[in-house]
Amino acid sequence: MELRLPSSISEAQRCLAEGAVPVGGATLVWAGWQRDGFPERAVSLRDLPEANTVGPEELGGAVPLHRVDATVPEVLQRAASGVGTGAVRRAATVGGNIVGSTLRCLLPAALVLEAKAVVLDPEGVFETDLTELLAKRHVLLALRWRTPLASGHRKLEGDAGGPPPLVVATAVHADGETPGRLRVAVRDGYEVLSETTPYDADADADAERVLDALAGTDLGALPATAREAVRAEVTAVLARAADV
Repeated sequence: MELRLPSSISEAQRCLAEGAVPVGGATLVWAGWQRDGFPERAVSLRDLPEANTVGPEELGGAVPLHRVDATVPEVLQRAASGVGTGAVRRAATVGGNIVGSTLRCLLPAALVLEAKAVVLDPEGVFETDLTELLAKRHVLLALRWRTPLASGHRKLEGDAGGPPPLVVATAVHADGETPGRLRVAVRDGYEVLSETTPYDADADADAERVLDALAGTDLGALPATAREAVRAEVTAVLARAADV
């Protein structure tokens, strides 16, 4: 197998046009290749500057999870720090986790941040939403978002050999608008649910109104343990947003 390491967008486009298979951190594809055979060409974006950014409103697709630090919103940092072991986090990448993994540990965080995906194909670079990113399995150059007022992330303990642990991600957005928006995303097993509801930081007992609104969505049909986790995380993130 020939592994290509482009250092420019144009070079990366040529690799894709020639049929090179994106590898991310190769933590998930390697076993499959050993079983089914290695591709003739593969491409990694680890030397591509545009895919290695870490900032308050952008995260590159080739960034290893151990580099996702407090520069990014709390929800994204905590999601990355909760993936696997230290050895896995040093190898696994943002793009590989979101696009190449069935676990998609970072997806709930990206959803509540209302992130857009900057993607690469043989024709060029363009921005799209997360739904299209996953459906078409684009090569992820970077995630971009606007900084929320507050965010949070909780990952429950899972059973060994069982389904993926429950994850609750939250973020409060204002954007100069009243009311603001609360985004909640839950990974329950391999399914990710996402809901949005208005919130008013100046209203009395607004947390209860927000929770009542969420109870009328698909989140209200979650198991009791999941609903309690949602309640705790929503209450906490709204309290933090009110202090901003």
